[in-house]
Amino acid sequence: MDLLEQKRLLRKEAAARRVRARAGLGSGGATAVASHAVALAQGLSAATGPGWVSGYLAMQDEMDVLPAILALAANGWQGCLPVVVGKAQPLRFRAWAPGAKLTNGVFGTRHPADGAEDVRPDLLLVPLLAFDRVGYRLGWGGGFYDRTLAELRNSGTPVAAVGVGYSAQEVDAVPRDHYDARLDWVVTEDDIIKITP
Repeated sequence: MDLLEQKRLLRKEAAARRVRARAGLGSGGATAVASHAVALAQGLSAATGPGWVSGYLAMQDEMDVLPAILALAANGWQGCLPVVVGKAQPLRFRAWAPGAKLTNGVFGTRHPADGAEDVRPDLLLVPLLAFDRVGYRLGWGGGFYDRTLAELRNSGTPVAAVGVGYSAQEVDAVPRDHYDARLDWVVTEDDIIKITP
């Protein structure tokens, strides 16, 4: 079975796992993730202080990170959201706070309106369908976060990528290719998982 077929099958299975996890946990998962995200961010920012954190607006059954963004904002972090600017391009990020105006993007996404400040995140909360303990994630297949993380990491300024999901989304090994970017951490309702290089 080739890599694309492996990923296609895992996406289907992982999406079903995520539906069940969300149904079982309700809003409790997002509350636990917010607590873990704050603990992780405090450790990351101990030397430099809070910076910019990129979240996302949950779609379908993704883990809701809005409680985490609110909790991080209460601890001095500034929020931003990703913007899809085009196929096969890295994401861009615009400053955002809950309640600020949003506009429709591609693939059903919503993002800050034109005119919002362009920023570079220090911490990214990254949605996923599946993850493994060596830091690989499975997304929907557009490669946006892979390209974005490669660009941010090549800039020379530190950035931390934190996959966010339900513990039920963990798998033994995510099928991967050379272009798939690793996460630095994974946060679930149960745990903060540090990825060891």
